[in-house]
Amino acid sequence: MNTDNNIAQGMNKPTLSLVQIANMAIGFFGIQMAFSLQGANASRIFQTLGSDVESLAIYWLAGPLTGLVVQPLVGHFSDNAWTRFGRRRPFFVAGAIWAAVALTFMPNAPSLWIAVASLWVLDASINVSMEPFRAFVGDKLPEQQRTIGFAMQTFFIGVGGVLGSWLPQILTWSGVSNEVINGRVPDNVVYAFAIGAAAVIITIAWTVVTTGEYSREEVKAFEAADAAKGKKDDYAGPVDRSVSFYNLWGAVTIVGGLLLIFLIIDRSWEEELYVIGGGFAVLGVLFFIRSILMGLGGKQNFLTHIIDDLVAMPPIMKQLAVVQFFSWVGFFVMWIFTTPAVAENYFGTTDAGSGTYQDAGDWVGIMFGVYSLVSAAYAFVLPVIAGKLGLRLTHAVNLLVGAAGFASYVLFSHPDMLILSMICVGVAWASVLTMPYAILSNGIPPLKMGVYMGIFNFFIVLPQLVVASIMSTILKNLLGGDTILIFLVGAFSLCLAAISLFFVNSTRHKWDPDYVAQD
Repeated sequence: MNTDNNIAQGMNKPTLSLVQIANMAIGFFGIQMAFSLQGANASRIFQTLGSDVESLAIYWLAGPLTGLVVQPLVGHFSDNAWTRFGRRRPFFVAGAIWAAVALTFMPNAPSLWIAVASLWVLDASINVSMEPFRAFVGDKLPEQQRTIGFAMQTFFIGVGGVLGSWLPQILTWSGVSNEVINGRVPDNVVYAFAIGAAAVIITIAWTVVTTGEYSREEVKAFEAADAAKGKKDDYAGPVDRSVSFYNLWGAVTIVGGLLLIFLIIDRSWEEELYVIGGGFAVLGVLFFIRSILMGLGGKQNFLTHIIDDLVAMPPIMKQLAVVQFFSWVGFFVMWIFTTPAVAENYFGTTDAGSGTYQDAGDWVGIMFGVYSLVSAAYAFVLPVIAGKLGLRLTHAVNLLVGAAGFASYVLFSHPDMLILSMICVGVAWASVLTMPYAILSNGIPPLKMGVYMGIFNFFIVLPQLVVASIMSTILKNLLGGDTILIFLVGAFSLCLAAISLFFVNSTRHKWDPDYVAQD
């Protein structure tokens, strides 16, 4: 073996202690506190400020639309931000500051539309911090520790989710009012969001201070070390597409988007569907822009890089995208509709201004805290189970357990029994936050970890758009407005995700017969 290979093999990533892994993951505690406060209380805030239940989904569109734009951009720029402060850490800090501002402002918004705008800023800020955190595991940890790394993130997500979900109820028990006075959001929600803002700043600052990053040269050396051992990513590099390729797909997506918009107008479909039609049209425009730049001599910028990387997605990423899509449909149904469903079916009210409705909102916070607590505990069990059953089978079983939890909503007659539902949901939630990333991180190139984690999260954003665009229509026209039945849709979607896992290629490095994935 030559000298260069000897040097490369000497640059294997060091293994980290559990304390070091915890330090690099603790920022997710604050991120998830913010996310859980949003998930458990945004619908409640919107209804308190005057929204009806049929309009909730469209207000939640702010989040996925923001994520669709922010995630790949942040991923691309964090891949290339080789600063003296680090590659990912500047994004952690920027996202934390803006998330804290949005958390403080959202429950104090004087009107519904300002609250929706605050949700937009909050979701963008969470994405700015969260996507680099996902790439951080691939950056810092050797392959054999990545499942543990993502599981540690899941643990802090669970703990942060518990506190974020339970905080309004804890404050109520402590004597803080949960009453709506003069159309204002209750004090317990306002104070909970302020505490969440502080948690975001403190925990992300801890990660930034305690965890360093590797330089560009070190990352390249680690990649060279893997190559010297015959280990290669399931990735063929940027695909050299022609001008005609981008023109063809630009035309197809624009025509498809405009056709959908025409059908929405002609058949008076729900206005939320404009988002999907417009999204296809915008993608087509981006393809045409890419072809024009190629015709001008192949000029490159951040947009062309992201489009090229999107087209050149590794095969395993495309397969996992289907799993992600159906997995997240179920969870977005839960986050949007649990509060009105529990209030109507278990507390007997649809009046968002009543004390009974606010009691239902507090109970939903407790429910969400339970599934977060279960996911935190189950995160430590996941690597052990995956070592026995493999990543795919473990994830499939966990998703089916979650589907049973959603289906049980329609069976139980007392709100206390929904705790059992949340235990099942917590098992699936831990798996969704760990297993797909553990599978994916070993199949994408280290220097593009950020942008591919961002693009992968398209398949979290797209189900948000679908749920926000069509689920209210399904609720009103197919389910007779009975909010509890919508959880059967969530259960069915998780079942489809579990089935899709068996079409994911288990061979990670397919040209090396001696090196296969853990499952």
